[in-house]
Amino acid sequence: MEPRPFSRGECRRQSKCTLAFLRTCSKARPAKTLGARLQQRQHKLLGIGLRLAATSCFGLMAALIKLGHEAGVHVVELVFYRFAFGLPPLLLWIFWSRNFAAWRTERPLAHLWRSALGLSAMGLSFTALGYLPLAEATTIGFAAPLFAVLLSALLFKEQVGLHRWSAVVAGFAGVLLVMQPGNNQLPMMGLSLAVLSALAVGGVTVTVREIGKTEGTQTTVLWFTAIAILATGLLMPFVATTHDLQTWMILASLGLVGGLAQLFHTAALRFAPVPVLAPFDYSQLLWAVLLGWLIWDTHAPASTWAGAAVIIASGLYTVYREHRLGRDKPKTAPPL
Repeated sequence: MEPRPFSRGECRRQSKCTLAFLRTCSKARPAKTLGARLQQRQHKLLGIGLRLAATSCFGLMAALIKLGHEAGVHVVELVFYRFAFGLPPLLLWIFWSRNFAAWRTERPLAHLWRSALGLSAMGLSFTALGYLPLAEATTIGFAAPLFAVLLSALLFKEQVGLHRWSAVVAGFAGVLLVMQPGNNQLPMMGLSLAVLSALAVGGVTVTVREIGKTEGTQTTVLWFTAIAILATGLLMPFVATTHDLQTWMILASLGLVGGLAQLFHTAALRFAPVPVLAPFDYSQLLWAVLLGWLIWDTHAPASTWAGAAVIIASGLYTVYREHRLGRDKPKTAPPL
């Protein structure tokens, strides 16, 4: 018996099914091997470890800045030695990666603007640490990503949806919880400087995002370091004083720890994406609370913990939305 020929309708249905099957096969990706999955997991764990090392260094750096204030070191000196003693780790990083052309750039003016913002942010945050406990200064600093969203919308006309605006408003409410307007327990000068510092860091984040489209991370960090040493070095003759051995140890440790924090923070991005690493940035608050208790016997009040919870939740949601929109590029190196 000869097979019955397909009707025209059956032929069309068969063609559609075949085409759909071919499209599905073309989109299918080969399954990852067990070794590849284990290697990816190891890379993420290494990235998380490097990020935790960076936050530990940043927490220790904040404590060293506060100790420098107590030793009578001028804020310009603190910034200068942060870069002067942090330069060797940076040069070793560049030498190790054999990127000897890191100093080359086609956007020197952009680096000047980024350095001006970065130095302003550092000057404000370093000064704020002379007024505030570590926990409060650190918590307010977590508002920087929220300011970055705000500045992106105002300066670069970036489209910000309802979700991210809600996160920004909630985060700023958390900042108010920490500041407690009308409560004189914390000096308003220190609180104002900390908020201005977070705003400046937000501006740096937006600027680095734009520079990162054409410039490498090492180029950005190297130019910032060189300009910072030059700018603060010109002011050193007017503010520098003699120091004892203990103070010099604080200053040397400040620069070394700050330089290592920069390297660990950047290296982590080679092994894990931003959404995986971002939650671990907030472990710096634990260091701030621990060091504040061990060195100065300070205890964070309930309002600081509540405000920190709101700010951290808002920041994490902002990072999640940035990731969904594809804006969290690995080149966006940490501002400080």
